[in-house]
Amino acid sequence: MSVGILFLIFAIGMAISIPVGTVLGLLAVLPNLFNPAFPANAQLVIRSMLGGVDSFPILAVPMFILSGIIMARGGVSKKLFNVFSFFIGNKTAGMPIAVIVTCLFYGAISGSGPATTAAVGSMTIPILMSLNYDRVFATALVAVAGGLGVIIPPSIPFILYGMTSGASVGKLFIAGVLPGLLIGGCLMAYAYYYCRTKGEDKEKLHEHYHAIRSQGFLKVFKDSFWALLTPVIILGSIYSGVASPTEAATISVFYALIISLFVYKSLTFKDIIPVFKESISTYAPLLFILAAAIAFARVLTLMQAPQQVAAAITSVFTTKFSVLVVINILLLFVGMVMDTGPAILILTPILVPITNAVGVDPVHFGIIMVVNLAIGFVTPPVGINLFVGSSLTGIPVVEISKKAAPFIVAFLIALIFITFVPEISLLLTR
Repeated sequence: MSVGILFLIFAIGMAISIPVGTVLGLLAVLPNLFNPAFPANAQLVIRSMLGGVDSFPILAVPMFILSGIIMARGGVSKKLFNVFSFFIGNKTAGMPIAVIVTCLFYGAISGSGPATTAAVGSMTIPILMSLNYDRVFATALVAVAGGLGVIIPPSIPFILYGMTSGASVGKLFIAGVLPGLLIGGCLMAYAYYYCRTKGEDKEKLHEHYHAIRSQGFLKVFKDSFWALLTPVIILGSIYSGVASPTEAATISVFYALIISLFVYKSLTFKDIIPVFKESISTYAPLLFILAAAIAFARVLTLMQAPQQVAAAITSVFTTKFSVLVVINILLLFVGMVMDTGPAILILTPILVPITNAVGVDPVHFGIIMVVNLAIGFVTPPVGINLFVGSSLTGIPVVEISKKAAPFIVAFLIALIFITFVPEISLLLTR
């Protein structure tokens, strides 16, 4: 069985909506079923699945998921939004920009795009609507800005990429800071243009702004201080060398519990069990997908798929520029039809040798890969952030995607700079 046939079967499985984990698991055992001499038999596949998830770095994934859910239940996103609104709520596009900044900060807590969209969107979309912003615009804004959750460290996709490629997760986290800020800046630029041309309800904006300002800076800052400190503790422990990313993820869980239970008192001990249940129900399907993807990636390696794909690409495209253009197009397409985790685990072993051959730093390529796949969060047919936004407001996904298109263009502009100006990613790692 050839590599091409495997990918064709995978595409058909996705098209007819077979669960991703099931498709990947079946594809991992198919080559041996058709050719008993192929070394990846059922036993090897199962060992690969179990061995793949028996990993210290991957423990950070459920910890960040749990931490993000605790923070969401504890209303941390609202406290972040209030402090940013305090400073820029009366400016043109100040409230939409405050939403984007909140997504940047919340992304440094949850490490997940959909989690950022859900936590920030459930609180900010009603506020934007009450201020007479277009409901579809508000939903599209949060859906696209939620993608920053996987670029601003800590990032679950960075953990998976580091685990697969061997690149330092700590360096990937550091490298994600400037690209995340650049993308956030591009999204803010379009939000400003939209509000400048479409207009805003200045009367309601001033009323809302003065309601926040009347509380006084000290009260707003005191209320949001522990929320603002969260990314400082998580990232500071990693960058200072005090903790590994996995250890920092565990620290974030305890910190989230402490401030939610004892500082903000937004959670009670009765809420802890439902929070744990939600985190388990979120991570369990992802765990099976990761295990199946790791096994499938192992099978592709035995079939020498990385060498075949590398030979096919480098035989046609010989320059660094052309290779990066082709890989970007491929990743954008993959992001449209496949979830981020499986895409990283399957494609990283295939693409990293190619980018290494043309002189692309593995850390830089990790940023390129995750940014591409982050765009997939808001591009149909998968576009999970679109579905999260739709579930929050009841707006059809197609309508949200149309309004999200200019934001996606802003995302793509940032991607071009990130791809061809390596220093944006690598400056802080040197």
